[in-house]
Amino acid sequence: MIVTIVTFELAAPVALSEIAKTFQATAPKYREIPGLLRKNYWLSEDGRRAGGIYVWATRADADRLYTDAWKAFVIEKYGKPPTIEYLHSPVMVDNREGSILVDT
Repeated sequence: MIVTIVTFELAAPVALSEIAKTFQATAPKYREIPGLLRKNYWLSEDGRRAGGIYVWATRADADRLYTDAWKAFVIEKYGKPPTIEYLHSPVMVDNREGSILVDT
């Protein structure tokens, strides 16, 4: 599995309740994306950074999302280009499902 942490700097601090509405509006775009296992939206405590933490089946799955068009969408929505960090995730604990997934 691959985890990506997408971060974008916000032009001005935002409240959690405000950004949650934006996140809820964009969340349906991520339903049924091939290879996307999970996405968590996040906002820093100071309200100056936001983004998503994605869990992907493969790096190729992640790369299919992070296109120039997707980056342009983020820039239009939030004002600045995102940074994307790629991480390997060999084991995932899911307490809701009561499972441990091992990626070999």
